[in-house]
Amino acid sequence: MSIFEAMMLLCFGAAWPLNIYKSWTARTAKGKSLPFLLVIEVGYICGMINKILYHYDFVLYLYLLNFFMVGIDCTLYFRNRHLDRLRVESGDLSVSVEITETPDLPAEG
Repeated sequence: MSIFEAMMLLCFGAAWPLNIYKSWTARTAKGKSLPFLLVIEVGYICGMINKILYHYDFVLYLYLLNFFMVGIDCTLYFRNRHLDRLRVESGDLSVSVEITETPDLPAEG
């Protein structure tokens, strides 16, 4: 068992619930990267395979937990992308519009 591997997975695992909450409440896929999430999933799969084949210990369950949480975030990505498309079709761009205004500058003179 590697205590440092377990600590790494615990740190990552602590961040995923906050990320899931943000995805749930934002209701938009803007700013999310599906390829990034999938690369993380592949990394967790590789870690789980290593644990199953060579070093079976409780850390496998941390990999599984993190894999599950990233999977939830991937699911929310597709839900939010669908909501973005519905907003575009209905003409409601309030969530996907970026702020492009510049602040008022003092007049020269």
